[in-house]
Amino acid sequence: MAIQRMDNVGIVVEDMDAAVAFFVELGMEVEGRARVEGPVADGCTGLKGVRCDIVMVRTPDGHGRLELAKYLSPAAIGPGPRDRPHNILGTHRVMFAVDDLEDTVARLRPHGAELVGEIARFEDSVLLCYLRGPEGVIVGLAQELN
Repeated sequence: MAIQRMDNVGIVVEDMDAAVAFFVELGMEVEGRARVEGPVADGCTGLKGVRCDIVMVRTPDGHGRLELAKYLSPAAIGPGPRDRPHNILGTHRVMFAVDDLEDTVARLRPHGAELVGEIARFEDSVLLCYLRGPEGVIVGLAQELN
């Protein structure tokens, strides 16, 4: 038996509007919004009294999705500093291929994006950078060079 696909990556956020605005500016599309609560939500999360707003955003090609979740109850627990270094154990980053990396970074800055390092060139094939997005999540951007 094999998996069928990767369905989505979940990110817990405190400011849903800011997170949605960030990922929409990046080029993702809002697929849907919902409130999740009840026995199924409690059962799969292992928490009691779950009430959570979610927004599903997808890449323009329809293959990649992020589930942004804002916990109304129980309250979200902070993981510590939001400026954690790139080499921390756990979720590493979410990477996106973009057409124009420098333009994308410029468009995301008003939404709170900050470069983790700098824009780097790998040989003559790709531009890469990591930036800190909503809730301190590291977002990678890659532009293939022709």
